[in-house]
Amino acid sequence: MTQPPPPPNQPPQQPGFGPPQDPAGQQPQPPAQPPAQPPAAPGGPDLGKAPQPQPGYGYPQAPQTPPPAAPQGPGYGYPQQPPQPQPQPPAGYGYPGQPPTGPYGQPQYGQPGYGQPGYGYPQATVPMHPQPGGPGGGGGRKINAQVAIIVAAVVAIALIIGGGVWYANSSGEDDGKNDTASSSGGTGGKDSKNGGGTSSGGKEKAPADPSSKVLFQVPEPKLPKDSKSIVTSGSWLTDKVYAKSGIAEIVGYDRDKGTEAWTIDLPGPVCAATDHVTDDGKTAIVHKPAMPTKTDPQSCTQVAVIDLEAGEKLWSKTAKSGTMEISFNNVTLSGGTVAAGSTSGGAAWEIASGKPLWAPKTSDSCYDSGYGGGPKLVAVRKCGSYDQRQLHIQTIDPKTGKVISEYKMSEGIEYAAVVSTDPLVVAADVGDSAGDGSGISDFFSIDNKTGKLRTRISAPGDEFAARCDGITKIEDCTGLAVGNDRLYIPTEEHESGAEYGRTNEVVAFDLSTGKQTGQRADAGDDYTIWPLRMDGGNILAYKRPPYDKGGQIVSIDGGTFKQTTLMENPATESVRDVEASVSPESDEILFSDGRLYMSEVFASDFASSGEKRYLAIAFGTS
Repeated sequence: MTQPPPPPNQPPQQPGFGPPQDPAGQQPQPPAQPPAQPPAAPGGPDLGKAPQPQPGYGYPQAPQTPPPAAPQGPGYGYPQQPPQPQPQPPAGYGYPGQPPTGPYGQPQYGQPGYGQPGYGYPQATVPMHPQPGGPGGGGGRKINAQVAIIVAAVVAIALIIGGGVWYANSSGEDDGKNDTASSSGGTGGKDSKNGGGTSSGGKEKAPADPSSKVLFQVPEPKLPKDSKSIVTSGSWLTDKVYAKSGIAEIVGYDRDKGTEAWTIDLPGPVCAATDHVTDDGKTAIVHKPAMPTKTDPQSCTQVAVIDLEAGEKLWSKTAKSGTMEISFNNVTLSGGTVAAGSTSGGAAWEIASGKPLWAPKTSDSCYDSGYGGGPKLVAVRKCGSYDQRQLHIQTIDPKTGKVISEYKMSEGIEYAAVVSTDPLVVAADVGDSAGDGSGISDFFSIDNKTGKLRTRISAPGDEFAARCDGITKIEDCTGLAVGNDRLYIPTEEHESGAEYGRTNEVVAFDLSTGKQTGQRADAGDDYTIWPLRMDGGNILAYKRPPYDKGGQIVSIDGGTFKQTTLMENPATESVRDVEASVSPESDEILFSDGRLYMSEVFASDFASSGEKRYLAIAFGTS
């Protein structure tokens, strides 16, 4: 019997995690009747094997006699044996043909010259001096003409295959010209072998068996009457509990069993939460003062500090702009201070006592729209009218709000998100040029001490897949990691070597030069990879699986970029249905000590009657 074609990478959208999906952004759907799943083996889930490593970007194959024309790329940077001469179609991503003219062969400003090494490819080194055994080498055999021709041809092939896309950077102060990046080539980093990264300091270790099991699931709470959806942002890990926002509450669960350790009741739903947690287990949220109704949706006026160890709300504060209470969009922590921003300005309090530190200045023509926290406190300050907006990126003293350094972005950039505060990295969609709703067209690497621009990195939306909400949440960025003075970012999905398959990679940019380091971590056929956070000098990433396998957590060595699988989830259908509904771009994914927690950022009633939905699911290895 003729078998049906293998289904594509992603399953149909399952109910459960994440916001309603944009039909235009859905993944390819499998056939209506996919192949029947084999039953799970007794005693454990039916786990798929990890994909075999693919040849790296631009790694040479066995030397071949070169064809007259450049080889056609088989896919996203994976070389094959050179084909026989034939009419050449347009070049694929990173492969030559006609001179590159932009992203994936489209026109682009700042494009380097044709034939230059590019996106993650090593430069070919041509020997320019006599080799041992050659002329002048002590009487060995001379290289004959035929061998010389073959060597020259192989080098030429390497140079051609090495052709790709290099992304632009600029350095120094922004004088308005830096909104258009300039092209540059070469490799960054101190060590050309590993891009100058490091693998030291990682705490997450690979278990003897990375196969995981479901630890527990948290059912989605029932919505109040007349409510269609309610925000449930916020999830945190401590040594004892996994804490998750529900509807007008925060619940602490035992990390392994899922039993409730404590519950903090709130008068209204959570509006925003910070990912940061102090050393003694405190975090911050913004919540409404009461439950919303049809006639009164309620504003997000309450800033509260939560003790995750004790399971208590320590205090809740408000701030005013003039006589009106401020409705806050975002909140963060840094240096003993909780700071919240809004379209009416920002305010801050001491974490320990709730003592006010500053409030918006009503006479000021500028206002703090939000803050980035963690090791340093950074304000995104908006100045000027809407049609002449200028953003000031300020590193400030968390105790006093005094400006330590300031970088003024070019006029016309309306929104910016703080990716990292140390080193300071800001993302912006310059001129609304990203075109994909990601909020990112460029990254700005800024010196915290001087406020000067170190470099600017162009990251076209059709080539890179990270996302930032700089409109309201300021430090809500996903798919990005910063460490080793590097920016780690995923590429957009593209065709893989497998039929119907999709895949992508994580690449690295040097934050001092803006150049790619040449490091690249492949997701593998039918997987897509999404950075989560740094683990010392290593990058932790989630691999979204194909329709018939479970997701993975991998650690990427910061030096070699070698991947180590830390977890692989069950491939049983019931578990896959829940995991497949998570959206790494918008939902919450936490991993620590062999435990993975996935959760929704809001609860809704979009499910059909009787359909089981979950607020969170936890996985663990033995």
